[in-house]
Amino acid sequence: MKGSSVKPHEKLEGIYWITLPGGERRLATLSQAPGINVYGETTHKFKGGEYRVWDPHRSKLAAAILKGLTDIPIGKGTKVLYLGAASGTTVSHVSDIVGPKGHVFCIEFAQRSFRDLVNNVCKDRPNTSPILEDARFPVRYRSLVPEVDCVYSDIAQPDQARILAENMDMFLAENGGFLFAVKARSIDVTRNPSQVFQEEARVLKERGYKVTHTVRLDPFEMDHCMISGRK
Repeated sequence: MKGSSVKPHEKLEGIYWITLPGGERRLATLSQAPGINVYGETTHKFKGGEYRVWDPHRSKLAAAILKGLTDIPIGKGTKVLYLGAASGTTVSHVSDIVGPKGHVFCIEFAQRSFRDLVNNVCKDRPNTSPILEDARFPVRYRSLVPEVDCVYSDIAQPDQARILAENMDMFLAENGGFLFAVKARSIDVTRNPSQVFQEEARVLKERGYKVTHTVRLDPFEMDHCMISGRK
């Protein structure tokens, strides 16, 4: 991508801005598996590193960052429990961010998505561990996941907040944080999404967790929001 430049994000460790020749800025991460393309993303080589453009239409975390979320408890060396890893699009960027000293424990229940996760992401990234399990039952993978610094949840279940809380109760470190991608239509298609978001945040607060920010993800993901917080 001749004529482009790369600079670190102003507030977020391990995240970068690529400025294209026309002046457009795109989010990016420094690849932990250079030469490996995960989902058709554009790459840019700069000063010995390979940077991957992070598409907000394919990743809710990228969308949340572009919508202004800066309370993100993921950085270099962070241990992350990722609930609902799917085929690994966002997992791959989280892997880039945490780097070789961090780790991403990837929980995915659907076998086809799990196969894609392994083949497209985890086989090339030693800082990721794919776990074929159901996030509703964290006790099943208790022996596979240590204490983590962040729990990231992106699951399509009607009791999303409860599932996240159960996992945080079991795995989250004392000063850890969380990121919660809420899918309003998976919870209740008849209610206003804003009401659903407020209800999910309330569930977390009642479980003893502090909600710090709530960001709507429109227009990248309709009827979705990202909730961040701390233990």
